[in-house]
Amino acid sequence: MRLINRFDFRDNNFLNDLSSLREFKDIENESIKNEVSEILSNIKFYGDAALLSYTKKFDCFDPISANQLEITKEQCHAALDDLPESKRKALELAALRIKNYHEHQFDKNWTYSDEDGVMLGQKVTPIHRVGLYVPGGKASYPSSVLMNAIPAKIAGVKELIMVSPTPNGKTNSIVLAAAALSGVDRVFAIGGAQSIGALTYGTNTVPKVDKIVGPGNAYVSSAKRHVFGIVGIDMIAGPSEILIISDGKVPVNWIAMDLLSQAEHDELAQSILLSNNLEFINEIEKSINRLIKYQTRSEIIRKSLSNKGALILVKDLEQACSISNNIAPEHLEIATENPEKWLEKIYHAGAIFLGHFSPEVFGDYCAGPSHVLPTSSTARFSSPLSVYDFQKRSSVINISKQGAKKLGRIATELAESEGLKAHEESAKYRLDV
Repeated sequence: MRLINRFDFRDNNFLNDLSSLREFKDIENESIKNEVSEILSNIKFYGDAALLSYTKKFDCFDPISANQLEITKEQCHAALDDLPESKRKALELAALRIKNYHEHQFDKNWTYSDEDGVMLGQKVTPIHRVGLYVPGGKASYPSSVLMNAIPAKIAGVKELIMVSPTPNGKTNSIVLAAAALSGVDRVFAIGGAQSIGALTYGTNTVPKVDKIVGPGNAYVSSAKRHVFGIVGIDMIAGPSEILIISDGKVPVNWIAMDLLSQAEHDELAQSILLSNNLEFINEIEKSINRLIKYQTRSEIIRKSLSNKGALILVKDLEQACSISNNIAPEHLEIATENPEKWLEKIYHAGAIFLGHFSPEVFGDYCAGPSHVLPTSSTARFSSPLSVYDFQKRSSVINISKQGAKKLGRIATELAESEGLKAHEESAKYRLDV
């Protein structure tokens, strides 16, 4: 039995098989949805009391009062100071690159005036208060702190509230260090759906926010779905995915390891290679079979590759680009000679990595752009998390007396056609001055 699926464009069922590989079941089941709904309702009505109860139940952390759920700035900076020099240096360099990239995205106010003296424009203002969810538990994700917090602070967010579970009350030092480094304002040792509820509705201890960002498990995702509209959210992230287009002129082990690195996220992660070089594909399969033996998460990788992975022979790189656009992957590596040529043909992708020396893993940690990306083909209409996600744009309208006469006639006609008499009269008042 093959470790990873193989597809060939010459097969009669090629497109159907590829479509089946891409199918994902709804990740929100009814039991999770109902449990999350109850948690959110209790947080809304009982506030800190419910928050403490759920923290004890799910995280085995039982503070005396809700005030002890907050981790101080002093604790975060102490965690940064205590980091091993190599870890701190890596964190600081990654933060600097992320900062430099996102500073190029800053939106600006603008105005213009027409021939009648009507001034129109745009006013950009930051979201006032944002909540950032950072997963906790067995794994630590300082990169998630940097990738969410730095764009938020560059956008001008006034207060950034981070929540992260602390099983048994044990904090994660490198996550707290990342919070200190990226300017997080307040940190709370809470997680799960209950933390999303606290950020949405507010409690005596946890302030209510305007938007919630950051990845989480099925309960967190379900909670974000539930509260959307009361607060803003960034996106509902599905399983992570990578698609690699290669002409076979890059070292085999490099591409094989890029596929493995994505598959180790979880059993539902998807790793796909598109190549017009059959010999290269055969060598990739051999390399995967060899390299997987040395991976600490080999069982997760095996399930991911057998369920959702694929090595696909395509007619040519034109077809590869067409298939990629149909999939709209979260991560796309164009590992070819002259990758810029094929970049022009790509319309849907979250992050695009060009050339032999641009593996997706650099994007995960330190290239610069945020690694918070649209998944499950939503790159067809969504973009990576950016400074723009933390800003609002207001229309600005200042109409002159002369302009009011012209616009009044237009508005009167349109209001009359819609049967909105008060609108019509409001417009007419400006015509008689």
